[in-house]
Amino acid sequence: MADTHNKGNTSGNTGSNAGGAGNSGGMVDKAKDTVQHLADRAGDYAGQAREKVAEWAGDAGDSAKQAGKRVQEWAGDAYDYASDHVGDFGKDMTALIRRNPIPAVLIGFGIGLLLGRSAKII
Repeated sequence: MADTHNKGNTSGNTGSNAGGAGNSGGMVDKAKDTVQHLADRAGDYAGQAREKVAEWAGDAGDSAKQAGKRVQEWAGDAYDYASDHVGDFGKDMTALIRRNPIPAVLIGFGIGLLLGRSAKII
């Protein structure tokens, strides 16, 4: 009778091992599902990050364009202002030379001498 009792235990152990194998298969499936879910979430986060970076890059590009337009306008305004004032300066100098021709010629002669001496020294 002892043999019958051992056979029952042996078959009982085999049954519990088979149940354990089925249980571990369920755990593997659950782990696969969890990993898949995490991978999907990571993909979603990566997609959101890519979209956000693209949005920021677009905003930076727009800001750079606006800054470029502002600089272009400022440079145009500065050029117009300078050209107007240089033109006025030229007209004023012409009028001054016409009113005082002899001093203008003497000043020109003196500047020529100074430039000639400085060229010899260099």
